[in-house]
Amino acid sequence: MSWIEKLYQTYENNTGAIGCREDAVPLLPICHTTQNAHVTITIDAEGNFLRAAVVPKGESRTIIPATEESSGRTSGATPHPLCDKLQYVAEDYASYGGEKKNCFNLYKILLKEWINYDGSQWKLQAIAAYTAKERVIEDLINASILYADAGNKLLDVWTEDENIPEIFKLLPGGSDNKGNKKPWQADAFIRWCVVKPGNPLPEVWLDSRLWQSWIDYYVNIKNIISLCFVTGTEVPLAVQHPAKIRNDGDKAKIISSNDQSGYTFRGRFTTAAEACCIGFQVTQKAHSALRWLIARQGRRDGDQAIVAWAVSGADIPDPQADTLSFLFGDKRNEDTPKISYTAQEVSLALKKKIAGYTVTLTATDNVVVIGLDSASPGRMAISYYRELTCSEFLKRIEAWHTGCCWQQYFGKDKIFYGAPAPRDIAEVAFGRRIDDKLRKATIERILPCIIDAAAIPRDLVESCIRRASNRNGVEYWEWEKALGIACALYRKQNEKEEYNMALEETRTNRNYLYGRLLALAENLEQWAINAAGEKRPTNAERMMQYFADHPYSTWRTLEIGLVPYKTRLGGRAHKILSLIDTVHGMFHSPEDYTRDDRLSGEFLLGYHCQRSALKPVAAQDVTSNADESDKTAD
Repeated sequence: MSWIEKLYQTYENNTGAIGCREDAVPLLPICHTTQNAHVTITIDAEGNFLRAAVVPKGESRTIIPATEESSGRTSGATPHPLCDKLQYVAEDYASYGGEKKNCFNLYKILLKEWINYDGSQWKLQAIAAYTAKERVIEDLINASILYADAGNKLLDVWTEDENIPEIFKLLPGGSDNKGNKKPWQADAFIRWCVVKPGNPLPEVWLDSRLWQSWIDYYVNIKNIISLCFVTGTEVPLAVQHPAKIRNDGDKAKIISSNDQSGYTFRGRFTTAAEACCIGFQVTQKAHSALRWLIARQGRRDGDQAIVAWAVSGADIPDPQADTLSFLFGDKRNEDTPKISYTAQEVSLALKKKIAGYTVTLTATDNVVVIGLDSASPGRMAISYYRELTCSEFLKRIEAWHTGCCWQQYFGKDKIFYGAPAPRDIAEVAFGRRIDDKLRKATIERILPCIIDAAAIPRDLVESCIRRASNRNGVEYWEWEKALGIACALYRKQNEKEEYNMALEETRTNRNYLYGRLLALAENLEQWAINAAGEKRPTNAERMMQYFADHPYSTWRTLEIGLVPYKTRLGGRAHKILSLIDTVHGMFHSPEDYTRDDRLSGEFLLGYHCQRSALKPVAAQDVTSNADESDKTAD
């Protein structure tokens, strides 16, 4: 129950954000949910119809009172107490062709019971008076909000191509490609405005006094009292737990026991309450906080949702962000990144950023990371959960961004030094067209490497290295992205080696030296190709994968192939040829040079560093094919 306790505490620490209009998904008052409204009906305090309007799509999210049953309804007659679909609020629903069961009487009874509890709410009385006139749909037709045919039945679909009414843009009707019927105008969700002189807030969904009135009434009628496993106190218990955790259409629940005939809990317990007793207000607040956090600072990938937060409500770093997003957010530096940008400079920038978080967070503040996923539409599981102190969390975030740091190239407009995001790692390891399940599983495998400081899975590193070693049939920007990520992961995997991002001219490891040779051969041939006005990949580019598997034999082929380019360039090639000779002389022994066994990922580090070191030297003579490829990088 630790997760629900932390979410409950988070809600209590952020009560000032309840109903905040600036949040796309607000922190909800208990006993409330959200719905996308389609039509706003405005009435006066006596219950007289004034006007109606179709709600623009961007303004449709509406906070509404709800019961436990109505907030989780999927089918069946369970009304919301105030705002609802025409099926519930319009007595004349059936008269205009409504195909579902008319539930107006249930809605009327629930609204009346609320009014009887709190007679001071004049807006409720006005809505009850208006709906009792039994002409909601008639008024909407007269106001040209809804449209009926000659037989006084609501149209199923708008057949004309022009002058399409706004309601049909929201609820088009008809059927999809699978024959499933689409929502039509009879499915419109209604919300209310009640106008009264001197009242500055006619919108019922924004009225905090109505929110509290419903909370007081609904909590008052909860009659199942027992021990809450979260708070340890005797309180009204929850019978059902909220859904809509990841989005408004999410029906999956973390806690559910609605299967009375199967084996959800039967065989172990007589009743569901024996397994889990949670207070009604506790579960409402905890689920509302989780929904708010996911929308505010979480990351979603299909059915997977991962969010990290401080229980105090303070801002914390996103553990799934790449270094560029972490340091600058949406404020990207337009200057071209420096070639000489070092790991020390990255570390300094990170330390400043981390220091900023410590101003609002104490070392002992609790930070929680939770991952959610669902295998079916109705059931959700917590796939990852960690609790850390703020100091631990920030230390591990900093360690990830410094240890997994390398030059990243995600297109000409996004070049930076730092760690890649888990999603980008997954796409490099298994391709851009990666299966959704594999992507989610890969992200879950990478998350402990960031949060728990666990070792990076070896197979992911090897997969990225193989992808970066094969340039054939891959766009330039995509290969550069794979190269940067492969180098970052290998560097993180081998932190004890203390690899620098700049060229290490004293490093004599066989893998590193062969990577340098490959970069030098590529540079020399590219120089000659550009000087001749040709456009084609170099032999080093085409044979990179084979070079990684058989470096000595492939190098001999590449070296022989350089002869005509040496002749073409003449004395201009002296510097590159001298560097090749220097690297040759750095091998420990002839056997180390002539071995033909496979290179490790270290050769990519040597290759990348040597390429970067050559760029300033050859800038006036060499025009990299990157300039042409960059045009299609995005």
